[in-house]
Amino acid sequence: MKRRIEVDLAAQRLSLIDGNERISQFPVSTALNGAGEARGSGCTPRGLHAIRIKIGEGLPLNSVLVGRRPTGEIYSAELSARHPDRDWILTRILWLSGREPGINRGGSKDTLRRYIYIHGCPDSEPMGEPRSHGCIRMRNHDLIELFDRVEAGVEVAIF
Repeated sequence: MKRRIEVDLAAQRLSLIDGNERISQFPVSTALNGAGEARGSGCTPRGLHAIRIKIGEGLPLNSVLVGRRPTGEIYSAELSARHPDRDWILTRILWLSGREPGINRGGSKDTLRRYIYIHGCPDSEPMGEPRSHGCIRMRNHDLIELFDRVEAGVEVAIF
């Protein structure tokens, strides 16, 4: 059966579905600014997407990524204190691409060009409540489980 991901913005939950069966469910944190597709909005885009690129396979837990590249740093409270303004992207990235022209693909509403990811974040960040700048944040252990169970091209529905 074909796997897909569903992100329920109201419930702040991500589900991995195989055929008609929900095989995993995880708490997430989506955009503090709510749902929306416009560049610069800080919102989480809705609609149909796909995983375009998987980044970070094999990296240690809590690896720091900047510009989609590992910095060699491992997140810690001390590192956070030295860089209080960073939006921490940790462990893995599933970079999303919109599949609906005019809605989340192309122009000023392009999910890929907005750098919208499913990614890890510090354990101190709450899950189950909107707090991100547009991305879908997950616990690092949950993200590794998801990352290992999906491939590039997997459909992601955000609603």
